[in-house]
Amino acid sequence: MEVPGWTRWETTPAARELVRRVEAGAVCCAGRVAEPARPFLVAWLHRCFGDRPLVVVVPDARRLDGFQQDLETWLRVMEGREEWAGAGSAEAEPGAGQVLTFPAWEVLPGEDGLPHVDTVSERLETLVRLAEVRLGGGSGLVIVTSGVALMQRTFAPGELERRLRRVRRGDRIDPLELVEWLEAQGYEPEVQVTQKPEVSMRGGIVDVFPPTEPWPVRLEFFGDTVESIREFDPLTQVSRGQRESVVLGPAGELGLIRRALRSAAAGEGAGPELGGLAEHWPPGTVVVWSDPMEVRLRARELLQGVGVEDPCWSDWAGVEDRVRSRAAAQVVLGAGAEVWETPDGLRGSVEGGGAGVAVGLEEGVSGLSGEEVVWEDLEVFRPLPERPPPPEVAEVQRRAFFEQMHRWLRQGMSVVVFCPTTGERQRFEELWVDLTPAGDGLRPEVHAGSLRRGFWSAGAGLVVVSDAEVFGRTRVPRPRRLKSRHAAAMRSVFEIDFSEWEVGDLVVHLNYGIGRYLGLTTLPEGGAGGPGGTECLVLEYAPEEPGQPPPRLYVPVSEAHLVSKYVGAGRVRPPLHTLSGHRWRLARERAERAVRDVAAELLAVAAARAARPGHAFGPDTPWQREFEAAFPYEETPDQLRTIAEVKADMERPRPMDRLVCGDVGFGKTEVALRAAFKAVMDGKQVAVLVPTTVLAQQHYNTFRDRMADYPVRVELLSRFRTRGEQRRVIEGLASGAVDIVIGTHRLLQPDVRFRDLGLVVVDEEQRFGVLHKERLKQLRTEVDVLTLSATPIPRTLYLALMGARDLSLIQTPPQDRLPVETIVIPWDDGVIRQAILRELNRGGQVYFLHNRVTTIETMRARLQALVPEARIVVGHGQMKAEELEEVMTRFVNGEADVLLSTTIIESGLDIPNANTIIIDRADRFGLSDLYQLRGRVGRYKHQAYAYLLLPRHGRLLTQVRKRLSAVRQYASLGSGFKVAMRDLEIRGAGNLLGPEQSGHITAVGFELYCQLLQQSIAALQGKPLPRRVEVTLRLDFLDVLSGGAGEVGGPAAFLPHRYVPEPRHRIEVYRRLAQVTDEEGLKALEAELRDRFGPLPEPVEWLLWTVRIKLAAAARGITHVEVRQDRLMLSRQGDWLQWNGRFPRLTRKAPGARLREILRFLEGLPRVSEVAVPAGLGSGGDRGSTGV
Repeated sequence: MEVPGWTRWETTPAARELVRRVEAGAVCCAGRVAEPARPFLVAWLHRCFGDRPLVVVVPDARRLDGFQQDLETWLRVMEGREEWAGAGSAEAEPGAGQVLTFPAWEVLPGEDGLPHVDTVSERLETLVRLAEVRLGGGSGLVIVTSGVALMQRTFAPGELERRLRRVRRGDRIDPLELVEWLEAQGYEPEVQVTQKPEVSMRGGIVDVFPPTEPWPVRLEFFGDTVESIREFDPLTQVSRGQRESVVLGPAGELGLIRRALRSAAAGEGAGPELGGLAEHWPPGTVVVWSDPMEVRLRARELLQGVGVEDPCWSDWAGVEDRVRSRAAAQVVLGAGAEVWETPDGLRGSVEGGGAGVAVGLEEGVSGLSGEEVVWEDLEVFRPLPERPPPPEVAEVQRRAFFEQMHRWLRQGMSVVVFCPTTGERQRFEELWVDLTPAGDGLRPEVHAGSLRRGFWSAGAGLVVVSDAEVFGRTRVPRPRRLKSRHAAAMRSVFEIDFSEWEVGDLVVHLNYGIGRYLGLTTLPEGGAGGPGGTECLVLEYAPEEPGQPPPRLYVPVSEAHLVSKYVGAGRVRPPLHTLSGHRWRLARERAERAVRDVAAELLAVAAARAARPGHAFGPDTPWQREFEAAFPYEETPDQLRTIAEVKADMERPRPMDRLVCGDVGFGKTEVALRAAFKAVMDGKQVAVLVPTTVLAQQHYNTFRDRMADYPVRVELLSRFRTRGEQRRVIEGLASGAVDIVIGTHRLLQPDVRFRDLGLVVVDEEQRFGVLHKERLKQLRTEVDVLTLSATPIPRTLYLALMGARDLSLIQTPPQDRLPVETIVIPWDDGVIRQAILRELNRGGQVYFLHNRVTTIETMRARLQALVPEARIVVGHGQMKAEELEEVMTRFVNGEADVLLSTTIIESGLDIPNANTIIIDRADRFGLSDLYQLRGRVGRYKHQAYAYLLLPRHGRLLTQVRKRLSAVRQYASLGSGFKVAMRDLEIRGAGNLLGPEQSGHITAVGFELYCQLLQQSIAALQGKPLPRRVEVTLRLDFLDVLSGGAGEVGGPAAFLPHRYVPEPRHRIEVYRRLAQVTDEEGLKALEAELRDRFGPLPEPVEWLLWTVRIKLAAAARGITHVEVRQDRLMLSRQGDWLQWNGRFPRLTRKAPGARLREILRFLEGLPRVSEVAVPAGLGSGGDRGSTGV
């Protein structure tokens, strides 16, 4: 086996002497170390001193991420763990938790806020792992942190250990005591655990989501014994794997610490023991400082800028003291060793024993004997400018760099190349053959992984080349994996379920129409004094005559599937229907006629498109694979699926017309980029149509930068261009010289002609006028059209339209993107200054939205006085094109800190570094407008903030309060799908179906409208829909569906309160039982019930058997199943079925045995030819909705 090239460094005298001096406790400076080489040296130090914890301190959070990812890559290579990812997918995942992070809170000193739960998770996991090492449970941790994080106080080691509790299978614990202990640790008691840090108890089951775990954990008790420990999916609530043990600890740091400090100040107990990260380091810890001068500068600037004392923060001198006393060795990478050698610095003997080692690897100082080893970046050989050069220049630069790599190999140096995917590795090997001399057999060593930049060292005989140098572009660091960002948590929830109903909400009953939900009640059996009872939903309807009291409808929970939450298309609440149902029947009939028309039109358009010949694009080219492999982020599953759907459409010989819907920032632009590149590779031109000039400029920058390595000419056509420039672009389109044009509606003007247009990409079509839409309608039958929309549509509509319209949903956010924290407050100078300073201190930028051009300069002066440190620029739609372009360019390039603007920032701007938005007079915006504005931030993995500012004085209208409450409530990612069920999705439905349909959606509610639409489309296409069969079940030996209020005169089939104690969960289970269509679905639901609620009690076992009987009966066309005095009486369409003139008799007496006997008899009957399923759970005859 060949010796890896990177080991050349280990054989140098400098490396051997460095190891000796570290072991001997000497102080040394070992040469110049450029930033890209530092993760390599840290990984090598870990290889040399693997039994000792290693802590790396970087200046800020951004460098923390990049350092961690490069370090993970090097550790995989040095330990032989590298794996290749497929082309077009992300690079291989890092090793499981080998490099931990200890990020800083994004909360300023004195600020009354809490860090995001994922930041807390990473910090607590690191502290717990350090505690395990101190207690003899492991060694060799590698931790990356920042100087600011070192100043933040957390639990002292003893305090933390007292708050940790390991629970093992077989332990004896009182579950109630455990829940009380968890609540004291800061866990939030909830009915159902869905996020960190929550806890729930149901009988003998305790669910808990510790911050340090990637999945919530379910503890099942038998008495006081822990019988099993299982991880479970927080969305489906279904278990996913067994555990032997779990460590439970505090739910957070800052909140618990502040609470304990307040209690101590009030004389209610001793304060908590606090300490910094350094106190947690085990003996032998090696500390590595990257750019220590900047670390110190950033830390001190933060405290000086805020000027507030906070007991949860330490000053920098305290940090230095703790590091000096705790670290066994310190390694300085970058400028600053001479400072640390002063008495005030970090050099010196460890006070209290042991030798302190300050090993300095810094620029300009040489301390090792022998030849100095210098580590430099590759900028001089392979410059990577911010804006890519023209393709012909890029090709010359790439050839020159490959020739330089070949020269290094001829000089006997080791050249190590990193490629993240197999596609990029193959492309590199092709380039090596094309660009270097053949026949000498010299080839670099290629490894799997991605580095930010490469480096080289003549003294070490080593050159490391990243994929950035190979392909001539900067690769964006992949955000670190956060512990709560698993696939299940990222899936969107499309339906508003019963748990989101509130008393007073409008609902729709399938048979009676729109009513008002008043809550749950229990109707007694056999009169007011009867035993037991039926649990019912209470719905209020309009009186038949004016002056009469409104009647109520009592719907048994077993019929909850007949009731859905009302969601309309307008902002006006519709009137309630009466129980007579006359108006409801008319509304349904009108809606049914309307959806038939919509379905017919959609299918006619689809048929016309299918009948016209279109261009069938060819399969992906090698350049296509290279282009996709260069995507600097990790694709989400939905992105990959959507890209595959778009390509399949393009390769068919008919015009494509696909709509891609996705939340703001979920990756629709990358879909368009790949489709456009595919079209150009097939010799076709592409037009990208956007609603605003600012968005056109950004799309132009994105397309130009991504395609800079290829012979693709991208141009811009908008008011940002002079008349002469526009004329040249139009001429280039006509001649075929321009491949891709980005533009506003200017592209639809008659003077714009294409030589060979093959694809039109439309971004936010609903923002264009009627005439423009007509032109687009015409294009749809001529060329491939790809439409992008950030206004999501509901899942129900998506399913209804399948087969009539080509739709793709991107519903999973990018990995590690955090929800936006939303704060609704009156104007407050102090809060606004804090918000801007927090963003500036972490190297970010701020949007400040002030939607009045006349007073925007006054607002600029006010903000500048409030935050004199900030660089503020102003942008609005009334500025000259060149002025606005200059403002936006400065902000995008990071030359300004705050963009004070009107809503010009709404339309699709993507600036990942801007992670705080402040919206002045938020009360003047609509719900969906606020949601989309808030979506401008949160593109990077840092916690993003949205401040909705209200006037300091004055009362808000009720609907304004509700609107702002909804924005704050739906802060989670992908929650556009929920917000939209109240506003945004209905707008999307209107965009898709046409405004004339809004009245019908309002009349019958959105859910029923979608059901009718789905039925109409299926009928017109000749597709059979499952026939719902109303099966009546009457059993004289079993009370079916009493509702769970109690025992009712004998055995009963229902969900007992003690088994499913929460009403909304009982409703959920009944609804799902009513929607089961086959035995497989029933078995899955049964397994879920056992998992979530424990072993099935007899009433639930019998309930499941009744559902099985109904499934079997419906499949055979049986509408009535009755047992009377041992006789099994079956009816089909009113006809009783008899054998030899008699009803068959049951021979078993026990309820369970009788149910099995009935099922066996039904299964022996022939099935009907059509697909049939039960119409629901309701018994169909003896019980039903009751009107009062």
